[in-house]
Amino acid sequence: MTTKEGDRTDMVTSLVRTLKSGAAESSSASTSRDLAADPRRRRRIRADRVGLYGLLVVAALIALFPLLWMLSGSLQTQDELLSGDSLVPSTAHWRNYVTAWVDGDLGTYLFNSVFYTLTAVLGILVVSSMAGYVLARLDFRGKGLVTFVILAVMIIPAPAMFLAQYRLLLDLGLANSRLGYILILITSGIPMATLIMRSFFASQPKELEESAALDGASPLRIFASIILPLARPGLAAVAVIQGLHAWNEYLMALVVFDDNKLMPVQRGLTSFDSAETPQQQIMLAATAISIVPVIVFYLLAQRHIVKGIGAGALK
Repeated sequence: MTTKEGDRTDMVTSLVRTLKSGAAESSSASTSRDLAADPRRRRRIRADRVGLYGLLVVAALIALFPLLWMLSGSLQTQDELLSGDSLVPSTAHWRNYVTAWVDGDLGTYLFNSVFYTLTAVLGILVVSSMAGYVLARLDFRGKGLVTFVILAVMIIPAPAMFLAQYRLLLDLGLANSRLGYILILITSGIPMATLIMRSFFASQPKELEESAALDGASPLRIFASIILPLARPGLAAVAVIQGLHAWNEYLMALVVFDDNKLMPVQRGLTSFDSAETPQQQIMLAATAISIVPVIVFYLLAQRHIVKGIGAGALK
């Protein structure tokens, strides 16, 4: 009896698959016939694609033009750059990059920015991932209030907190120090990063954690071995957002640091902006050098970045 029921089940399954494949082939054939019968519809679809691709090309050129102008200006002389006769330099002056690196002491500033950015992003990822997991999974009294406070902190403009932050650094003896600046970067990035990670953790199925708990895994082991690997797109999105924020930060550095040797790379760029001795071509060369680490980071993490942005858009 069991054998007959199994045979019947196989026959029904096979019949369903045959019907589905037949329907799909029929639908595909019908669509092909419609397109073949209506050439105007085919041309309209092609015209839509051409229009879309044309808009994307225009948008890409608009986004790339400042970069191309920067690279062109960094290879020109001062007179040639100010004249603006041509976007293509008559002679490539690679000496501008050497001058920017040596005279502007870009090596020191770049090291500072890379160190500040990596350390701050690491601290933000550690704290925000744990806080986001707690807000997404645990139920405790005052959970809504904590979320509201995080949102309220994000509304306050960063310059409005400079005075209080600097006074706190003075009281702690961390003014004009790398540690004090890094702590400011971490605390300023935690609110947004926590909310992003909370949304990613909330989208993960709880069954995975329950199965791991039944196998005897501790909460920390579940978080480190199961939850965090699934949230890699979210971690990548947070790393990009907070990394760009830390890399481009300049105002707080002016408040915290008195020693130029501790300044980020933006301070090195301003050293060529002088009314007495303008060196715009050298500043453009220094700017081109300063964006290299950002480009390298994006190329290495672009797959996770796209996944993180796409997943965040669906939440």
